[in-house]
Amino acid sequence: MWTLDKSKQAFTEAKQYMPGGVNSPVRSYRSVGSTPPFISAASGSRIYDIDNNEYIDYVLSWGPMILGHAHPEVVAALQEAIPRGTSYGAPTLLETEVAKKIQAFMPSMEMMRMVNSGTEATMSAIRVARGVTGRDGIVKFIGCYHGHSDSLLVKAGSGLATFGVPDSPGVPQGVAANTITIPYNDIERVRALFKEKGHDIAGVIVEPVAGNMGCVPPLPGFLECLREETRNAGALLIFDEVMCGFRASSGGAQKYYHIDPDLTCLGKIVGGGMPMAVFGGKAEYMSQVAPSGPIYQAGTLSGNPLAMTAGLATLSILQRNPTVFKQVEAATDMLCEGLLDAAHAAGVPVQVQHVGSMFTLFFSEVPVTNFEEANACNMEQFKQFFRYNLSHGIYYAPSQFESNFMSLSHRESDIKTTLQIAKEAFCAIAQQKNM
Repeated sequence: MWTLDKSKQAFTEAKQYMPGGVNSPVRSYRSVGSTPPFISAASGSRIYDIDNNEYIDYVLSWGPMILGHAHPEVVAALQEAIPRGTSYGAPTLLETEVAKKIQAFMPSMEMMRMVNSGTEATMSAIRVARGVTGRDGIVKFIGCYHGHSDSLLVKAGSGLATFGVPDSPGVPQGVAANTITIPYNDIERVRALFKEKGHDIAGVIVEPVAGNMGCVPPLPGFLECLREETRNAGALLIFDEVMCGFRASSGGAQKYYHIDPDLTCLGKIVGGGMPMAVFGGKAEYMSQVAPSGPIYQAGTLSGNPLAMTAGLATLSILQRNPTVFKQVEAATDMLCEGLLDAAHAAGVPVQVQHVGSMFTLFFSEVPVTNFEEANACNMEQFKQFFRYNLSHGIYYAPSQFESNFMSLSHRESDIKTTLQIAKEAFCAIAQQKNM
């Protein structure tokens, strides 16, 4: 019998010490009207909570665990590294080895800097774009999330090319005013914006495969348009591949879509599950970062030896076994096709969108190409689907606006179990709809 009694008690206590009882908002399960399971362990494709419930996990720590949880080779590398110390605050050989691995997968990253989070990476890339160009304007897309730095917590203003307004208390108007937001996948708006304000724009930052409004691929020509317009305007194109790096393909979305960005931000998989991210790109731009140049960036724990160890072990496995990507993508295809078939059989309109090993099930009658369309999905049906699956041992992201992920550890038996539960969930939704 599935219960969350211990998790409910733990959540009540956690709320006394942390805002909402969590250290990142989506973990609170507020949008799905449920109590979050408190996780005690993870292995392979499974996670386990303190109520002794077992789940097939498609969140995978929000993407990093492409090999599955607690991969033996990664665990062994960490066990060997820990006795040597957990932080040095000094250069190590590991950092250069990780950089070499990353560059082998993504040649556009000619030079890079290790940091501790995706937010740090995107914030730093923005600073490089502004420092290199001497301009202040940054373009981002509605529904794309690039961390919680002030410049990027911005919502759209009114009109075609108005500068942004703060999307959170605590973000100064003066900072937000330098960020322009326009709809994702809107080529006409991009061209009109650059025609009007191209000389003010330092850079464009984009999730080349959006993952923070759910998995939304770029429409044909969208990324090509960004590359063309930024190049013509002397602005930098920044790919935020914190999520889709090593997910869209072995070389990220830039390899999958054949686009050469100026700067790239990576995270999640690149750290093997440890707190680590990277920003980097063309040497002519990155060589202007301190101490080589005047653009300042620093971090006490940047290049932390444990994070480098986990990242190096993960990247080494991926480099040694390039078929991993095809295996994980094939499993994702199998699951997504099965979910779509199950929904159609029950008469529930859904869109199952996926790129590589990222996927989202949207409760929508039409394909989702931007945040407005994602926001128009049937949220009540999503909540029903989510809660039914959770109570039957299937762990999806607790938001319609998040991507799910597949790992090498997911077996065909996991997918079959998942699809059986999905069929039951869709039938329950259909019955309620027809009442």
